[in-house]
Amino acid sequence: MMKLEAQWIVGFVDGEGCFHIGISKNNTLKLGFQVLPEFVIVQHERDVKLLYNIKSFFGCGVVRKNHGDRMCYRVRDLTHLSKIIVPFFEKHQLKSLKKVDFLKFCKVIRLMKEKKHLEPEGLIKIRKIKAEKFKIESNPFREEKGEN
Repeated sequence: MMKLEAQWIVGFVDGEGCFHIGISKNNTLKLGFQVLPEFVIVQHERDVKLLYNIKSFFGCGVVRKNHGDRMCYRVRDLTHLSKIIVPFFEKHQLKSLKKVDFLKFCKVIRLMKEKKHLEPEGLIKIRKIKAEKFKIESNPFREEKGEN
């Protein structure tokens, strides 16, 4: 098992990670929809040991087959997302525009911790967060006018 450093994880996730919010139809639930947040890293199966190292680093999640010759490390458990993944990336911030996806992800995780996804207004709010388009004016990496 190789020892991974926090900043290496940040750089790797900036390039290869995904903070995804899925909303799927589920007629067994009161609102008829399920909100599925997940943190995912997909790699070719030849790099599966790396995914197991990342799993060991975080102490949560699963490594499993994705599609074809791809494997993925995935965290879906809301407690693990809110107590491990989110705090890690709040402390060790992403450097790319993936940070925008992460911030949206955080908003949804917080709403879910408050059980807002189980109310019609909360589900609407989550759909709006998911649909928010990135605006160039809100780019946290944009140079201010006058900067060189």
